[in-house]
Amino acid sequence: MSHHEKYMQRCIELAKNGLGTTYPNPLVGSVIVYNDEIIGEGWHQKAGEAHAEVNAINSVRDSSLLSQSTIYVSLEPCSHFGKTPPCSDLIIEKNIPNIVIGTIDPFAKVSGNGIQKLKEAGRNVTVGVLENQCSELNQRFFTFHTKKRPYIILKWAESADGFIAPKHKEIKQPVWISNTYSRQLVHKWRSEEQAILVGTQTILDDNPKLDVRDWKGQNPIRIALDKSGKITEDFHIYTSDSKTIIITEEKKQSIDQRIFENAIFDNRLVFQIVDILHQHNIQSVIIEGGKRTLETFIDADLWDEARIFKSKVNLNEGISAPKIELKNAQKKTILDDELLIVTNHD
Repeated sequence: MSHHEKYMQRCIELAKNGLGTTYPNPLVGSVIVYNDEIIGEGWHQKAGEAHAEVNAINSVRDSSLLSQSTIYVSLEPCSHFGKTPPCSDLIIEKNIPNIVIGTIDPFAKVSGNGIQKLKEAGRNVTVGVLENQCSELNQRFFTFHTKKRPYIILKWAESADGFIAPKHKEIKQPVWISNTYSRQLVHKWRSEEQAILVGTQTILDDNPKLDVRDWKGQNPIRIALDKSGKITEDFHIYTSDSKTIIITEEKKQSIDQRIFENAIFDNRLVFQIVDILHQHNIQSVIIEGGKRTLETFIDADLWDEARIFKSKVNLNEGISAPKIELKNAQKKTILDDELLIVTNHD
């Protein structure tokens, strides 16, 4: 690992601390190095608050060293006024001579402008250090800005004999296939992603809360498909815990955090869904079911990642699990569950 890569790797580690709290902003980490020693570091913690570069600069005890230092940042410093002033201006103001950047920001208001501003100020700018890792760090942000849709994660649990749910249930609540630790991990994931989406039948059968009660963090935006208004007021989806978007063919008035969006439930529905989510500035979504909803995204090849729990439980009969190619799947063991993570590369 080179000198630059060592410090960029630290930027990436710092940036990950903001996962789930920076939306709609990207994850960014920054370190400041003087004489091969880190004298300041920071990350972007929450949208509307100081950016990584600001936090790193503010953490330096002896500001006189800045004029002889190098600042590393995982994403191009911003060059425009948003909720905070441009970071590129601050770097120039503090007389930091050397800037090492992981990757260019795809956001149109930045996209090379921050780098240009730094170069025009006579600074030494290096771009592309651990570029792939820095891009992967912000795969949600990059997907949103380059593909005009959220990063889409499919998630389900299936029994050893290939079912995701029994055919018939007496009580409207989930039938747990995965173990307690796997379910807690799912709640952690929910805290990291901006939204969670389920179909009508999942709401009617399971009455899920779609929250993060088993993990500390922010509840995701809840999204439900409800073509003809079958989901009534007594379901958990309608509680005031978090923002809820109902995609429907019905004409209904949005009230406070309950938002109704119209779509035509035809073979173009999945594309209408992602357009609606993009309009709501949603950068990532977990699709948690049911089978028909998951397969709609699979059939359209409109997904980025699948996370599949395989349990040792046998259901003997039930609703069969969706099928995807498991080539190059990463495998992890969570007690007696197997977790498969599959990425869908273009």
